[in-house]
Amino acid sequence: MARPRKSPAIPVESARPERLYQKLARELFDDLGAGRYAVGDRLPAERELAAQYNISRPAVREAMIALEVQGLIEVRIGSGAYVRALPGKADAPGFDVTAFELMEARLLVEGEAAALAAVHIADDELAELERLVDRIEDENRLPGVTTNADYAFHMLIATATRNAVIRSQVEEMWRLRSTSPNCALLLEKARTANVQPVVEEHRAVLLALRDRDPAAARAAMRHHMSSVIDHLLFATEEDAVEAARRDAASTRARYARAASL
Repeated sequence: MARPRKSPAIPVESARPERLYQKLARELFDDLGAGRYAVGDRLPAERELAAQYNISRPAVREAMIALEVQGLIEVRIGSGAYVRALPGKADAPGFDVTAFELMEARLLVEGEAAALAAVHIADDELAELERLVDRIEDENRLPGVTTNADYAFHMLIATATRNAVIRSQVEEMWRLRSTSPNCALLLEKARTANVQPVVEEHRAVLLALRDRDPAAARAAMRHHMSSVIDHLLFATEEDAVEAARRDAASTRARYARAASL
């Protein structure tokens, strides 16, 4: 009796479904390689690409950032994306953690971290969080955008969970903010647009923790993370922020579904 033929092993990477922004980035990469655009040409507007490929504008933005990280295009806020260089035959589009993926992870992990911290946080830690909220307000008045107090605020909440794994995960996500080329580029655009940590959002998290209310702490942190996503969209949009928010429905729906779990 013949033995059944073994199916060829599928590499893990190829087995993963490709994100919409990755598909668009590959399409544009191939167009650049095929000579459809010359150096200095302006790519179609964000809204045109979104309509052509039937994807959200945040996904278009992620694709543009992926190509910008590779030095192939330059995105000029308020003007559009321009071809900076053409890929060579041996080049291939590369992808890293995107800022929107990172924020989705932070929304899930840090929301639950805040809920757990509400149960375990000590009085001296609450006092330190209040000082850090004041420091965030002070740093916002300084030239440029700094996140030292913001980082310390979130790490203190992670520490207050009394869970070393959660603390490690939060610390790793903050590390990715600066080490992922995609995240670093988008955050640089946010700094250029003078997007700053919002004091009121941090204070709402603090008040929920002070009340020892896990549900309120979770909701306040998730609201904060969702607002950060809006701020990042604002920092990279071509048109009005309201248009970007409308076209972000598919992305925001994912966060809403996750928050209901």
